Amino acid sequence: MRAAPLLLALALVGAAPVASAVAGGPPHANTQTGPADDDLSPAERMAERFPQKVRVGDLVGLPLLDFDDRTLGYVREVARTPEGGVVLVVPVGGWFGHGGRPVAVPLETVAILGRQIALLDIPRAELPQRATWVPKDGAPIAGDEIIRIAITRR
Repeated sequence: MRAAPLLLALALVGAAPVASAVAGGPPHANTQTGPADDDLSPAERMAERFPQKVRVGDLVGLPLLDFDDRTLGYVREVARTPEGGVVLVVPVGGWFGHGGRPVAVPLETVAILGRQIALLDIPRAELPQRATWVPKDGAPIAGDEIIRIAITRR
């Protein structure tokens, strides 16, 4: 019976690093950017967020959330800009995330968060100030194409 307290102590000691990392350890590279990340380009920030392959059709319809988990809109389409960048077209300013003015959100500024997309590098207040997306600004990407998107957690 003396082995039980020793095993319990070893289990607690082994869990201590995990608990400290969860409860206040250093910020994870996939979370919202901080002051140390100000000198990185959006593409460099995205590369640090472990981009994963995703089918474009699986992104359409997902909600775009701000850092307070408020829905800003739902992805209407994924498009490629003339410069070669990828943007999510999201209606902003509508009623409960629907029916607003479409704006382009660069893929480098968001990350997948479960079955949602988290807006990481653009403040919520700045989104309605972005230019209205018009179809001539880029070409829609087919739903069966594969692109890379960063991942995040909260």
